[in-house]
Amino acid sequence: MLLDTGRVLTEDDAPEEKIRKLKSRIDARKADVDERNSLYGGDRPLKFASPEFDEQVGGLFEGFSDNWCKTVPDTLRERLEVVSFENEDGETDTEAMRAWKRTRARVDVNLAILDALVVARSHALVWNPSGEQSDITFIPAGEAVVDYAPGARNLRRSGLRVWSDGSHEFATLFTRAYNGRPPMVYRRQRTLNAGEWVTRTVGLRPSEQVDFVNPMGNEIPLVEIANRSRLHGDPESELDAVAPLQDGINTLWAHLFTAADFAALPQRVVMGMDKPTRDIRDAEDNIIAEEDIPLGQFSKDRILWLSKQAASIGQFSPADLEAYLKVISQAVRHIAAQTRTPPQYLLGEMANIAADALEAAESGLVAKASDRQTYFGEDLLEVMRLEALAAGQPARAASLAMGRTVWRDPQYRSVAQYADALTKYKAIGVPDEALWRMIPGVTEEQVTEWIRMRDAQAQAAAQAASAALSAFGPKDDTGEDEDQEDGEEAA
Repeated sequence: MLLDTGRVLTEDDAPEEKIRKLKSRIDARKADVDERNSLYGGDRPLKFASPEFDEQVGGLFEGFSDNWCKTVPDTLRERLEVVSFENEDGETDTEAMRAWKRTRARVDVNLAILDALVVARSHALVWNPSGEQSDITFIPAGEAVVDYAPGARNLRRSGLRVWSDGSHEFATLFTRAYNGRPPMVYRRQRTLNAGEWVTRTVGLRPSEQVDFVNPMGNEIPLVEIANRSRLHGDPESELDAVAPLQDGINTLWAHLFTAADFAALPQRVVMGMDKPTRDIRDAEDNIIAEEDIPLGQFSKDRILWLSKQAASIGQFSPADLEAYLKVISQAVRHIAAQTRTPPQYLLGEMANIAADALEAAESGLVAKASDRQTYFGEDLLEVMRLEALAAGQPARAASLAMGRTVWRDPQYRSVAQYADALTKYKAIGVPDEALWRMIPGVTEEQVTEWIRMRDAQAQAAAQAASAALSAFGPKDDTGEDEDQEDGEEAA
């Protein structure tokens, strides 16, 4: 998360100058973002092929890709599912989960995480446009940037959100308080890809403020969701290690298909005979010249006359296609090893695999997913802390800052394995509520409902037991006195 050289903000920069510098950072990242998006989509030109090969096949393999750059991030993203957010006391923050669902963040976060895995980063913007309900918006890498204070990796001092309507570019700049100035929000616009940034007028009411004090105080409401951040340098894409091998695999397939084409139509040679010709005759049937017979005609007719007794036919040996497949398979295994993607996801080899062997094969992916949960979890927890501030609940925000993001177990297990594990946890005294939350796919609402049902059953059972005991208890004294009085009257 180091600052881009030559684009460092200073405290004395005007808002327009800060927007210009931050927008230049976005533009500088555009080439990498576009390339990685193309890799993920399988839109990759053929590389590592000789000029002679390119000349021979032309654009025959344009658009072809044996795309592993999609499988690798998708496999990891599928193991990253947010379950809930806990506060400082370890309790589920129901208000945070309500906002998480209301803003569709529980769905869009999957897209944001996938973008971070593919292009190294994405962003989340927390805002309260109406003053009533907060909003969470996830933003791609090409439309936002966060600036960090020098010497502080996690202190956001400004953030920029940009977008376009097709004719204008719009920018919203968030800044912290500095040099006695309050934290501000600046809104600017310019003609698409041209001109200077000026005060925004398009889309705003005449009475609406353009620049105003940040209602969230000294907080930058823009959070960067970064993949594989290091203490120095920028976040990295999961595709950086895959791209060279992907290019090699595509080229090998192109060579294999070309060799297979020649193998399907074997190249033969006629030896000991002149090139076939035919006579050219005039109107009076006199031979006036001769011309070569097109060799393609013999292939089409599947027949050839050999006019010399010593003539013979030979055939070129076809290329060994199995050699190509072995190299491609080895390259795919390298991708699996370098990205810790289970081989069965890439090679499709799952026949007769024991459960323990399958779990061992996925151990690298599980460890990788757990690592991403740690860092993505902190970013998402910061998003929910900002949401609490935007909702006007600073105490809840402070508690969330000390809480954690709860993820689904990245290890896929069978129902029987989960049942066995939960039974053993139960045996050592783990409460039912904690066990229910360990079940994959169970939501906090389901746990709450199960608690209510359990308490209702316990209450009903207690009432039934109480009624049963009262039926077998001593008779009422009043009844005994009445019986005695009836006896005396009869006497």
